[in-house]
Formats: sequence, C-alpha cells, structure tokens
Amino acid sequence: MFKKILIANRGEIACRIIRTARRMGIKTVAVYSTADARALHVEMADEAVAIGPASAAQSYLSAERIIGACRQTGADALHPGYGFLSEQASFAEMLAAAGIVFIGPNPRAIRSMGDKIEAKKSAAAAGVSVVPGHVGVVKSPQEAEAIAEHIGYPVMIKASAGGGGKGMRIARATAELREGFERAAAEAASAFGDDRLFIEKYIDNPRHIEIQVLGDKHGNVVHLGERECSIQRRNQKIIEEAPSPLIDAKTRQAMGEQAVRLAKAVKYDSAGTVEFVAAQDKSFYFLEMNTRLQVEHPVTEAVTGLDLVEQMIRIAAGEPLQIKQESVELKGWAVECRIYAEDPNRGFMPSTGRLKAYKPPKEGRLEGGASLRIDTGVYEGGEISVHYDPMIAKLITRAPDRTGAIETMAAALDRFYIDGIRHNIPFLSAIMNSERWRRGALSNGFIDEEFPGGFKGLAPDMHLKGRIITIAAAIHLAELNRKRKISGQFRSVPSPLPRRFNVRFEEEWHSVELLLDSSGLWISNETLRDKHHVEAGWSPGEAVWHGQIDGETVAAQVSPLLSGYRISHRGVTASVHVTGERESRLVRLMLIKTLKATSSELRCPMPGVVISLQVASGQDVKVGDTLAVVEAMKMQNILRAERDGKVKRLLVKPGDTLAVDAVIMEFE
Repeated sequence: MFKKILIANRGEIACRIIRTARRMGIKTVAVYSTADARALHVEMADEAVAIGPASAAQSYLSAERIIGACRQTGADALHPGYGFLSEQASFAEMLAAAGIVFIGPNPRAIRSMGDKIEAKKSAAAAGVSVVPGHVGVVKSPQEAEAIAEHIGYPVMIKASAGGGGKGMRIARATAELREGFERAAAEAASAFGDDRLFIEKYIDNPRHIEIQVLGDKHGNVVHLGERECSIQRRNQKIIEEAPSPLIDAKTRQAMGEQAVRLAKAVKYDSAGTVEFVAAQDKSFYFLEMNTRLQVEHPVTEAVTGLDLVEQMIRIAAGEPLQIKQESVELKGWAVECRIYAEDPNRGFMPSTGRLKAYKPPKEGRLEGGASLRIDTGVYEGGEISVHYDPMIAKLITRAPDRTGAIETMAAALDRFYIDGIRHNIPFLSAIMNSERWRRGALSNGFIDEEFPGGFKGLAPDMHLKGRIITIAAAIHLAELNRKRKISGQFRSVPSPLPRRFNVRFEEEWHSVELLLDSSGLWISNETLRDKHHVEAGWSPGEAVWHGQIDGETVAAQVSPLLSGYRISHRGVTASVHVTGERESRLVRLMLIKTLKATSSELRCPMPGVVISLQVASGQDVKVGDTLAVVEAMKMQNILRAERDGKVKRLLVKPGDTLAVDAVIMEFE
C-alpha cells in the first residue's frame, strides 16, 4: 500500500480524499495556489506545497509543477480528484514516467472514454445504445448548421473534452446554434484547453441517469447501481439521488450490464461513471463516460456502504476487487444537494467574498434510521474566490426510503446558515418542498419548467406563512425576556409581558396573541385563525431558531432587521416585523422609499472578467441582443439587452475585472 498520496486538487474533494487516506493510515500532501494559501485542504493535509498563482492554468493545471511537488515530498501516488487534470491521459503518462502511481484509470481508458467523440464510437462498438448525432469533430458553425438540419432541432453542442456543464449549449434554432457554438468553444478552451465540439440530438423531457462502475487491474468489473442527476441549472447538476425514482430492477440490470460491458471493452481499472440520457418510458442512450470520481459519488456510498476513494486507492495499488456483482445491494435512499456561492434570484450568478458565518447542521446518525453527511472545503471566515468553482459544500442525507431522505434534507437545509455571500440554500429548500420533486416526476428541464420566469423565492402557502409568523412571535418573546433580565425586572416582581402584538409578514399585517398556561406557550394568530403550541430552545443571537411547534421539530434561519427578523424556512424567505399595537398604527403611515431605476445602464450581475463586448458606442440594440460576455468561475455568461435602445458609451474593455454591479455601458 502507498505511504504518501499527493492530492492534485482543491476544495471539498481534496478534503474528502484526505479523510479516507488518513483512515487508511496513508500520509497526504496538498497543493495550493496563492489564492488557496489558507484553504481548508492545506490545513488538513500532512504536508502542503505551493504550485503557482491563482490562475488554474498556472497552478492546478500545471502537470510539471504538480509532478515537481510529488518529487519534492516523496509522494508515491497521486489522486487527481475531479476536474483539472483528472481526465488527461497525457498527465497519467507523465506520472508513470516519473514513477508515480496515478490513482485513476489507465491512460488508454482515459483517452478512449475521456474524449466524448471516441467514447461514442467505443460505446457503439460495444453494443451500448447511443444518442443519434454526428460522431466526429464539428469544425465550424456552418458545418454545425448542416448537421443540425440533418438530425433535426433541438441539438446539443458539447465539448469533446468537457464536463461539469462547461462547453455545452442547447440550440433550438439556427441563430441559437451559431452563438452557442462560439460560446461552447470558448468555454471549452478556457476550462479544458481543448475547443473541439460535437453535436448530438437533444432529447426533449429527458432524465439524466448514471451508473457507477468499479474495475480493477485483473479484469474484474462491477456496477453499483444508478444515480439520478436530472435537477440541473446551466447543464450542471445541483441535486442528485440514489437510486432513481424512474428506474426499476429490470432497467437497472440492463443499464448496469451495458455499463460493465463498456468498461470491460476499454479495460477500465478504477472508479468511473457511465452516463445515460433516459426517456420517461425508461428507454436510455449512452451520453459519455467520466473517467474519474464524480461530484455526486457520496449518494452511491450512502446506499452501498462502500468508500469509493478507498476502492480507487486499493485498485491503484494492484489489489483485486473484493466486491462481487451479486453482493451489491442498494439499501435505503440518499439525496445530495450542492450548496453553491451563487444568487438564484439573479439567474444563479456566482457570488464571491468572505464567509462571515458558516454554521452547518450536525453530521451523523439521526432518528428513524436517517443520517447526514457534509463534504466541504470551506470554513467560517474563509474566502470564496472568483477563480474556481463556486461550490461551498455538499449536503448528503440518507434514510430508509425516499420520503425520509427528502424530509431529512429539507430539515437540514433549514439548519444550514451561511452569511457574507449569496447562496442557493433557499432554492434547494424550495425544490425539497416541491410537490413535483417529492413524487419523482423529474426531467432535465425541471428548473425551467417549475420556475419559468426564474427563481424569485418561494411564495408561501397559508401553512408556511402561519409557521413563520409563529416563529417570529416566539423569537420576539425570547428577546423580550432577555431585555427584562438585563434591566433587572426579574429581580423584583415581574411586570406582565405584553400579550398582543401586530406582526407584519412582508406587507401583510397579522394580529397575534401570546398565551401562557400550565401546558406552556401558545401563539394564536387571530388573522389566520390558527393557534400553535410552541416549545423553543432558541436564545437571542443564534443564527438558527430551533424548537417544536405542535410537537413537530422545526428549524429556521434568522437574521436581525430593524424591529424584526429575516426568516428562511422551507424555501420561503420573508421579512417579518413584530410591533406593539400603537407602533404598528404609526408604521402604516410611513412612506415607502422607492429605488432609483437603473434601466439606462448595464451592470455586471456577478464578479467576473470581461471576455468581449458585442456592441459599440452609438449602436442601436433590440431586446435580446447580446451586449457583452463576462466569465465568472469558469463559466461564460451572456448579458443581453432587456429593452430597445441606443448605446451611449462603453465604460469597460475586454480583460477588465469587474465587481458586482459595476457599470459596463450606458444607454441613451
């Protein structure tokens, strides 16, 4: 077995690999760029080596610097994680030449499967179902148009060396194809150093199903069942689960057999994932094979009880698989949510900055056979950088059944408090409480279909509105008690607490009464005509309110406002103000300040770098015209005109680094 492993990656995946290596008694080496000098993976590893500046091309993508770090520290093996160099056959060959073991598949398998064009050819030769399309490199937009006309719209433009949703565009018409081709090529070149593209038929209303495989160096290959990854934004997964609510035992066996057949055909010898697009009738077609560990691998670990990183290490060390296909059993259900530094209310634009607060829920076993796991590479006070993927953490729940796993996830998201940057927890909570999600009626278009105008927060039903108002009243009572203690009122005869309040939920007023009897605290909402028994363990200043309402355990995230609170619970985020009756009468008389209109400017919606400007001063523009392209966290974002007008002047140039809301151009 290896004595020392270098992890050629960063963030949560580097930390996750370190944990397994430590449990196996193997020392670890972290590498880091200048932007990651204080990162969590650097602190966790036994040793750490600086490998260059913040730019990934000069650090995490520099094979020479990483191999130099291996030699410097005496590492006898290297785990690439995912992304960066994990699927580059040339890197695996360089490691072999240097006498360093690559904890991943052999270069031949990487080359044949890592290139999506070659992978489709290999899959077809192995008898695997493939999506109709053009199996070959598409060299120009004109050639792409001819292919699209032949196979029919819609089509998917994909980077041959791509992954993680980068270098991918859906085109439903010629105009979308031309622009999508250029953007996909630019994104692929930036992310992978390879701008080759191919085109395949896009299947409407598809589901994304993938099969986890393990192969060793002795010809043994098994599959570990499926994961469903249909909940995606910008073609990138954000929620995954295992198993899939679509797949039955017969389909699972058929998909698994095809995945194993393909892995054996290319002599695959590590953990890998064969991805399929599945129709609602359970027919399925090969998409690609990822020759690395997947971001969503924890859900497979949760339902199989296996540690995939450990299996990769043992396979790389030459050990034969101890797992037989007949012994693989999927127990329970697991769900993973990717928590990103992004603003769902602004089209999932990335958010960067300092984590002023990072308070995750407690990991471990829970009631009812459920469990909770968190994979992360951040800490409170750390920075979310503009240079890398915006993932903050992965939250994984497991329970005996799907309903339990979802409910455990919904409760855990309510307890996950982050401040200092924008994040997608309210959006994930909204999905967990979606009726369509809960019944498993999924597709890759789920987000666009459920939030056609973009996510603007979940509108509360009467139940959630009443619960949030009840929580606000309980918080207010706790703060009143604290103030009375500070003022010394409890050292004498206590004055009676105010019993009646007015609570403003956004712009809606509610009359609330507090009742104390031998059974405890009751909060009555006279406006909604409901009454709840409340037991709270919350203290003023805590970021998460926790307690019981009518015997049900409840949690909500709380931020203070002037005379009120901002409360997030089950996907609903609301400003709630609690006032006395006289104060509320005066508040209603106050004028509401309106914000200045900014339609005469194009502002940058996220921190990023200007890639190109598509208009000039004095140019007329129409609604939907492309104005600029800004790259943030390895994704190119197209900024379009929201109204007809004329460009007055440009205030930036290509290559400029912009902050959020920086003015890019002005209109007349």
